[in-house]
Amino acid sequence: MKAIVHDEYGNADGLELREIDRPEVGDGEVLVKVHAAGVDRGVWHVMTGLPYPIRLAGFGLRAPKNPVLGSDVAGVVEAVGDDVTAFRPGDEVFGVAEGSYAEYAVVAVDKLAAMPVNLSFEQAAVVPTSASTALQALRKGNVRAGQKVLITGASGGVGTFAVQLAKALGAEVTAVCSTSKVGLVRSIGADHVIDYKTADFAAGGDRFDVIIDIGGNATLARLRSVLTPKGKLVITGGETDGRWLGGADRQIRAQVLSLFIGQKLGTFIAAVSAKDLGALKEMIENGRLTPVVDRTYPLSEAPEAILYLDEGNARGKVAIAV
Repeated sequence: MKAIVHDEYGNADGLELREIDRPEVGDGEVLVKVHAAGVDRGVWHVMTGLPYPIRLAGFGLRAPKNPVLGSDVAGVVEAVGDDVTAFRPGDEVFGVAEGSYAEYAVVAVDKLAAMPVNLSFEQAAVVPTSASTALQALRKGNVRAGQKVLITGASGGVGTFAVQLAKALGAEVTAVCSTSKVGLVRSIGADHVIDYKTADFAAGGDRFDVIIDIGGNATLARLRSVLTPKGKLVITGGETDGRWLGGADRQIRAQVLSLFIGQKLGTFIAAVSAKDLGALKEMIENGRLTPVVDRTYPLSEAPEAILYLDEGNARGKVAIAV
């Protein structure tokens, strides 16, 4: 099969479209014929091996353990393991694979679900990681109807899902994004939109019950200044150039500070599960959640897709058609 592979950690120049052996399906696994794959920040981290702790998390210390890049996937079941009963060949599915930038990928059954019937493969492929992260962030913040919620990074992959999910829960959503993306964020349901290039979300008099900080670099002091005395801050990311912590130092400081104040400041480690995929599928089919796909690239242009996302230009998600 054809696949995008990398033999060493580095930038997108080191990626290569190559013929490799098709993976074999094992117990508790499903072999999927890939129709589309998603691009997210996690792919960049796995490609570069940065920050360094990602290598200790099982991706390979000196070189990638799995040379095939990609995780989010949508496609058709080709074969199943001996003990798999939930899926059968021909089923359309979506989930998280070990190497989805390929013509075939193996997926564990606990990270796989039936694909929403009203989505294309490209739309479904961008859902698993980003939508699961958004769902779990709102769950961590215990977002409820009537609350005022601030979402930074609202125009990105996780952000576009978080805005829609918060609205579905009945919250009043204020979203922060750049000038060129204000219209998009309004179109997916945000009640108020702040253009961070012309306004400071911390300069007004509003206070929020929950802040979902997605990939931002705002200081804890600024975020706390617009949080209610008993409010909750959920940090879902923070991209810096740090080779060791990569922005995680802010998350660590938030959790320590939270021990001594009334506000709850924290983070979490997102994990895709079949249960959450099923919940997202239901919301998508009911019209409460819609993936926002900015661009779709062919498999051969996966490096360009990753670079486009890394440059910060994406409006929502980026997909790869296989």
